[in-house]
Amino acid sequence: MSKATRGTQMLAKAGVAFTVHAYDYDPGADRVGLQAAEALGVPPGQVLKTLMALVDGKPVCAIVPSDREVAMKKLAAALGGKSAEMMKPADAERITGYKVGGVSPFGQMRKVPVAIEEGALGHDAVFLNAGQRGLQVRIDPRDAAALLEARAATLVA
Repeated sequence: MSKATRGTQMLAKAGVAFTVHAYDYDPGADRVGLQAAEALGVPPGQVLKTLMALVDGKPVCAIVPSDREVAMKKLAAALGGKSAEMMKPADAERITGYKVGGVSPFGQMRKVPVAIEEGALGHDAVFLNAGQRGLQVRIDPRDAAALLEARAATLVA
């Protein structure tokens, strides 16, 4: 498994401190983020999942703790829209250039607006997908939000 992805390259180029952590990805897991947290031995709230959605029909990225669900009305409001829905997996793969289960907020093929759960910013470090199934980066959530120009808001129900 290569530890160099578009995601890790973006972080390195920006000079953001991070470490790369590989784990055994389980393609049959019901919830990939929870499986990653268990495999890495960290609380699920510190492993953030990257979700691709549509707000008023336009692609966006939502970053929330792996043990929580995004509230679509809150996501839409955070990004100045009226309605939100999850993006179809095939569309998410096309827009990000990553396979579902390995979608990173970093190094996506197309820059889209990003919202991050504000509660996640209270951690010293979080894990985010590095751009490959079974690969996470450990990073200061404030550094991630700054690099992504993410809007911090309450996104979970």
